[in-house]
Amino acid sequence: MNKFFKLKQHGTTVKTELLAGVTTFLAMAYILVVNPAVLHAAGIPFDQVFMATVISAVVGTLFMALFANHPIAIAPGMGLNAYFTSVVASTGLTYQTVLGTVFIAGILFLLLSLTKLREALIRAIPDSLKFGITAGIGLFIAFLGLKMSGIVVASPDNLVTFGDLHRSVTLLTIFGVFVTLVLMARRIPGALFIGMALTAVIGYLTGQLHFDGGVVSAPPMPVFFDMDIPGVFSQGLYSTVFAFLLVTLFDTTGTLIGVAEQTGTMKNGEFPRAKSALLADATATTVGSMFGTSPTTAFIESTTGVAAGGRTGLTSLVVSVLFLLSIFVSPLVGAISSLPAITAPALIIVGCFMMEGLARIQWKSFDEAFPAFAILLMMPLTASIATGIAIGFITYPVMKLVSGKGREVHPLLYVFGAIFVIQLAFFPAH
Repeated sequence: MNKFFKLKQHGTTVKTELLAGVTTFLAMAYILVVNPAVLHAAGIPFDQVFMATVISAVVGTLFMALFANHPIAIAPGMGLNAYFTSVVASTGLTYQTVLGTVFIAGILFLLLSLTKLREALIRAIPDSLKFGITAGIGLFIAFLGLKMSGIVVASPDNLVTFGDLHRSVTLLTIFGVFVTLVLMARRIPGALFIGMALTAVIGYLTGQLHFDGGVVSAPPMPVFFDMDIPGVFSQGLYSTVFAFLLVTLFDTTGTLIGVAEQTGTMKNGEFPRAKSALLADATATTVGSMFGTSPTTAFIESTTGVAAGGRTGLTSLVVSVLFLLSIFVSPLVGAISSLPAITAPALIIVGCFMMEGLARIQWKSFDEAFPAFAILLMMPLTASIATGIAIGFITYPVMKLVSGKGREVHPLLYVFGAIFVIQLAFFPAH
């Protein structure tokens, strides 16, 4: 094990890596509850999503461990699961058709990971759009958490308004947010997971949480290839495929670089074994779609394991084993995910995490600032990540052109901008 993961070369030990793996798993274990809860709203059976979540996390994280040797875990990404549900809700399409878009995006991601086009695409898109997209998704999922908990509700006069604090689920959500914020302010490892656990306890004591199916059981049977690929083309869901692909690519690349900087493995600005790391996520996204979940991404919570000393793929191996063991607690996860007050705080707080990149946008340069602002505005208000991306890709080259800086824009952005104008005019994004 020392030789395979090169523990001595990375200045770590088996004990340290084991501890780091457990730390990372606890920090991201909330996805086992939140992802099924979000995607079940799109009509996917709970057990199917739960098993798909576990399978994609195990496949991606194990690939990362064995072939990339990085302490980075992979699982279905926050934001993209909410977007998946919004596409189903706004279009009336079946979840099988939208799973088809995820599968196609996964295949494209696999192909991109094997070519230099991936690097060209990442370089072509300016930071203001990248950070604007990430932050816009953060607002998108935070709004979802506020809505599902009843903290904000529909209003005929102002679209949304403050909810009724007399509702038990709303009060429990506020408790969950508060206790999780306290844990995070105190820098308690696994704060999101612990916050959900404490909220679940209060929910059980107040009669809002019920364990009718017990806690432990045999794993549910996974469902394979429950998707409609021809429907993707007949419905013209190209912008949805592009949105899944683009956000997954940016999320994963950004997280990989962030974790690598924390571990000190970045060399001359290059991320070692980048192709294998990206292939891990692309493989997990493709496999996950076959079983019934939205795209995966490298989890920023991996930094908690790095902070605990994790430096190699052994940390990821531990995470994948713990995810695999979680298949025996599906009744517990099902009961918890059925109470919005337990999952909503995670959506709201993770949304805050995704605002970090806004500090790196050049707000004093209007031609950089406005496209990012447009993305931030449109994603939550239209309930569409794809629409937000389209608006950003249209306004950025236009702003640069009228500012006399058209040559600073990569040719690919002009191509994307023209495509999105046509798409919004004739094939509105969902």
